[in-house]
Amino acid sequence: MSIPMKTIKGYVNSKPGIQVGTKMEGKIEKKADGSFSFDPDGIKFLQQMGIEWVMVNDPPAHTAKEFKQLREQLAEHGLKIYRLADNRLHNMSAVTLNLKDRDRWIDEYLQYITNLGEAGIHYSTYAHMGNGIWRDTVRRPVRGGATGGGLDFKRENYGHWGGVKYGWPLSHEREYSADELWENYEYFIKKVVPVAESAGVFIGVHPDDPPGYDLAGVPRCIFGTFEGYKKALEIANSPNIGACLCVGCWLEAGSAAGSTPEEFIRYFTRQGKLFKLHMRNVTATLADPGGFNETFPDAGYYNLLNVMETLAEEGFDGAIMNDHLIDMVGGHHACEAYFTSYLKGAVDSIENRKANRKG
Repeated sequence: MSIPMKTIKGYVNSKPGIQVGTKMEGKIEKKADGSFSFDPDGIKFLQQMGIEWVMVNDPPAHTAKEFKQLREQLAEHGLKIYRLADNRLHNMSAVTLNLKDRDRWIDEYLQYITNLGEAGIHYSTYAHMGNGIWRDTVRRPVRGGATGGGLDFKRENYGHWGGVKYGWPLSHEREYSADELWENYEYFIKKVVPVAESAGVFIGVHPDDPPGYDLAGVPRCIFGTFEGYKKALEIANSPNIGACLCVGCWLEAGSAAGSTPEEFIRYFTRQGKLFKLHMRNVTATLADPGGFNETFPDAGYYNLLNVMETLAEEGFDGAIMNDHLIDMVGGHHACEAYFTSYLKGAVDSIENRKANRKG
């Protein structure tokens, strides 16, 4: 079956409804003849789980020709690239905060988007955090002694991205105003829009992690609240600029985010601007005593089934995936299989009920 995807134009699904994807694991290497080699166990693992849509993380080459070669080689294994990342350009403090070489970073990002389009890869996730993801220095235990990342402002914590660590009280030597951040965002996104539209690439902006709070002198006022998202996408004013909703991030903020995940989904799917979701659960909100901790999808304070039910009701046919796996017995593959199977089973049940109601 070949069904054109509505969520990302240019992609084709093999079955209707919500698509469950995941990150591609294992090392990708460039061979002397210009082709790529993959970890055979990594390929088998994806095939055995029944995954079609994969997120490729920072391959060893970044030209349009090499992106296309990678896409074609993975297709030979029955795998389709949903998102291909260049981690250097995924979250750029220089752009968010207008630091040195901002324009050079933007030029590199625009070339990356152009390369994706030329290679037939039509989606990219982008984050706009000035000082990265914030977590406690020590991972805490959750169900059965598994451990996961969390954040409690009363514990020692730090921000991080790309090997750089950020600390208190100021991550970048001074405080930034919300007006500055909005000006920097508008400067950036106005350059991105024509390139993304010309390339046929859809960009989903990931929420701040955590959202809804100012951190070490940097406000999280743009992609940290529902109203911020609405304003930001109105400024972009493009069908190619939308959201990658990380449900876990939204749950971290709780009421500080300004909407439930379901309200976020309904609003942006009806605008055609919800492109992808990260399905992650947490034990509590950041405002609760002890803060939050990442946990199993069925062990958090929120029912992820309600989120997936809403996606099905709104006709979402893009990819969802697990996110920020925890440490459990059996290692990475055990955790990946557990989290992905949870999503696949839930989606199959929800989509089946939806089809039966139509029948």
